[in-house]
Amino acid sequence: MEVTFNTVFIIPNIGTDFVSESAERSERERFRLLTRQGLLRVRARAFRQGIWFRALSRMERGVFDLTVRCVERIRSCVLARMISGIVAKLLRTLKPSFLETAMRVGGEIADEVSDIALEWGNAGASRWRRDLGFARFLGVTAVNG
Repeated sequence: MEVTFNTVFIIPNIGTDFVSESAERSERERFRLLTRQGLLRVRARAFRQGIWFRALSRMERGVFDLTVRCVERIRSCVLARMISGIVAKLLRTLKPSFLETAMRVGGEIADEVSDIALEWGNAGASRWRRDLGFARFLGVTAVNG
């Protein structure tokens, strides 16, 4: 008899304060962190930035490694809670990626530009705040230039 739980543990999206395209998409992305592939991506990023051993205790590293080796997708509530805490700790410590930085900066600039355009009478400018492409463009331009 296989027992499954309908509870989905959401790991906070650390590194970007920008409004996501849709709540469903961001939940799917967060849930992917509780799969083997998601955990491997987080671990590889932590290794590359040199924080794997500094940020986690030996026990946390062991739980994480055993989970990656033994589980394809986490179904246990207890294990999901433990791994969510470890991943959240890693994500808080990791430096934001270029895209995360660009989206954060671009989101702030998009808000300012939208406010100015609204003051000038452009009624459609309120949509600019939620336009991810516009924010990405502004952020990449600002970060690179």
